[in-house]
Amino acid sequence: MKIPAAGAYRLTLMAWLCLESASGYNHHVRKFMTARRPVQIPANHRSIREYYQTLKELRAQGVEHELALRPAFQNLLTETAKLHGWNLIAELSARGGGHTVRPDGTLRDANSVPRGYWESKDSRDDLPREIERKLRRGYPASNIIFEDTRRAVLYQNRERVLEADLSDPGELSRLLHAFYSHTEPEIREFEAAVEEFETRVPDLARGLAAKIKEAHQHNRPFQQAFGSFFSLCQRSLNPNIRREAVDEMLVQHLLTERLFRTIFDNPEFTRRNAVAVEVERVIEALVSESFSRTQYLKSLDSFYGAIETAARTISDFSDKQHFLNTVYERFFRGYSVKVADTHGIIYTPQPIVNFMWDSVEEALKEEFGLSISSPGVNILDPCTGTGNFIVNAMQRLQKRDLPRVYREQLFANEVMLMPYYIAALNIEHAYHELTGAYEPFEGLCFVDTLDLAEGR
Repeated sequence: MKIPAAGAYRLTLMAWLCLESASGYNHHVRKFMTARRPVQIPANHRSIREYYQTLKELRAQGVEHELALRPAFQNLLTETAKLHGWNLIAELSARGGGHTVRPDGTLRDANSVPRGYWESKDSRDDLPREIERKLRRGYPASNIIFEDTRRAVLYQNRERVLEADLSDPGELSRLLHAFYSHTEPEIREFEAAVEEFETRVPDLARGLAAKIKEAHQHNRPFQQAFGSFFSLCQRSLNPNIRREAVDEMLVQHLLTERLFRTIFDNPEFTRRNAVAVEVERVIEALVSESFSRTQYLKSLDSFYGAIETAARTISDFSDKQHFLNTVYERFFRGYSVKVADTHGIIYTPQPIVNFMWDSVEEALKEEFGLSISSPGVNILDPCTGTGNFIVNAMQRLQKRDLPRVYREQLFANEVMLMPYYIAALNIEHAYHELTGAYEPFEGLCFVDTLDLAEGR
């Protein structure tokens, strides 16, 4: 792993977030991640009253066209979505019917999975005709509201299920309740599968650990492959790494590899990433004489399938990033609550990552006259987890600067092997998406950042 020469330092930025406590924060996020029951939004709810007040003020000024009136309904959905743990993103692109479509609003849950859509039309438009045109174009009809400020039509499962007079607060309340109450079968399967996974994974992990222990004693191909991989870990990660830590990495890899392969959806990375290649070599040697990986993990097929279905609904890379972290957090809650708490396996939410980077960029510009792309600005993420901060930084760089910064100015540390491995794939995958080229990320170190200064 490369270390920048002393002369190259001009400014080192440390991306750091202090949370109140691992266990308390885990509890908070666990509550947030749990599927919520739909909240009844009464006709006199504050958000509904504000919606009507906004329309009244706009119409008093003679405003009737779509672009001017649209924010009223958008604000209504934004506020009511929060009650359900959903988030509205305006103008988010999606694939539909072979086309790229862009509903006025996409509502996603805490896992970044789309749960509903909204499309606004002008009150002078022929709403039924506009709806038909949008549906033919491939707009998602799983759970979508079409509205023109006077009436709204709700489609669910490609069927028209409700029409509401938007001048009537009671009908608007009924529309919102039907919209937020809808859960597609795939989402129900996903939530049920997550619960099953968290229950099943401890037993499966113990069983895999036992098989690895036996292979250390009796499986010669495994012994040779493990020895080679262990030496690689000592040379490139940490000379004091314990064999038990590598055994644990193999268990985690076996349980999660299929999920990460699906989310990244590009076998190039597991084929060319040095750590991934060696891990798979060890796994192949393990299963060649000991057991069938597919058969052993068959009981988790419903979980894997539900995750894969959910992952396919996500095209934006930052959303995949959030989804990846959510899956990993869920995995660790089932795999080892103790490890999740002591190592803080709850990753910084993307909005906070964005805020931190916005603050850093402003400080660089105002105080130093620099940007994160400037030569000599070295970026260190001391506890990288699955690489969120580094990926976010890469997305902010000018394309012409990215290769230089990627090779010379980005650095990250991680103390746990599995997140280290995922971060390498994640960062390399982001680089590939941004440049079209694969290049290993050499700025990632396996080290306990917090222990570096203990001797002082």
